Amino acid sequence: MFLLAPFVGEFLLGNLTLAELPLGVLLAPMYGCGALLVRELGRRSGGGWPTMVLLAAAYALIEEGPVDQLLWNDAYAGADQLHGDSYLPSLGMSVELTQSVLALHTVWSICVPIALVESLTRTRRSDPWLGRTGLVLVAVLYAAGAVLVFRGNYAEEHFLASPAQLAGIILVIGTLIVAAFAVRTVRLRPLPGRAPAARQVGLVALAVTSAYWGPLNLITTDRYEWAGVAVWCLGVAAGVWSVSRWSRRPGWGARHRFALAAGAVLTYVWVSFPARPESGGPLRDDLLSNAVFASCACLLLLWAGRRAAVDETEYRPAAHRSGTDRSAASS
Repeated sequence: MFLLAPFVGEFLLGNLTLAELPLGVLLAPMYGCGALLVRELGRRSGGGWPTMVLLAAAYALIEEGPVDQLLWNDAYAGADQLHGDSYLPSLGMSVELTQSVLALHTVWSICVPIALVESLTRTRRSDPWLGRTGLVLVAVLYAAGAVLVFRGNYAEEHFLASPAQLAGIILVIGTLIVAAFAVRTVRLRPLPGRAPAARQVGLVALAVTSAYWGPLNLITTDRYEWAGVAVWCLGVAAGVWSVSRWSRRPGWGARHRFALAAGAVLTYVWVSFPARPESGGPLRDDLLSNAVFASCACLLLLWAGRRAAVDETEYRPAAHRSGTDRSAASS
């Protein structure tokens, strides 16, 4: 997970190329340790996936807010991503950009690596993996990685958000963290009927994520921004509603959680080709990098899919599965 998080979050998306692989080592402490922290806190608290998703959203705002300042910097990486139709002057932020940040980091940088690595782990999928010392070490590495990224970005951009902007985003981040642990007490009742086939779940995940990321990358006119905002809201609402219902039906398990991650990964695979890396460079190098990363991702999906085919319940004695653990696992 330490290496997979930056791979999915930056390289598979097409932001970075083969020549920039060393940057992955620098990004791994923040991305990889961030994903590990989110997973460990979600599993240790018993909140399961609802807790992890909310913590992943908090991670997204931490990275693109206080750490690299993208949410407010209209000259980030030499491009103005703020002043489109959805720009809000009172906040100095773009609705579309903020939604994009939440989508790419919550889903792809954090949740997808967690789901894939848990799929590869046939046993202890819902158990904590780190002891107290390991958890503290990961937290320290995450903080150090965030500081490293902040210093690197500030050295290039020389930009800092206003105190009011920073205070506002810290308030939102704090609210997400509080909600992440408060949701542990929410236990929705099971629903009748069988969960849909894992393949169907994966196709829905691919369709919904592609419906959002595809136009966002292929339609460059600012006039699409508010339409993209609406697509994001519809996609999130449909995804939360569907997964909430499916996961409460008999038959939902590791294969379904893998299928959700696989559909999202395949969206990044095809979206990376029309997208251009932040550093520019020759188109040939960009396409070659995308092809190599896409091949690696597909091989990983084949491996994880086979491992996920054997559900965790076949490997863990019933005496070791408490009611809370089962509920968290199904979530």
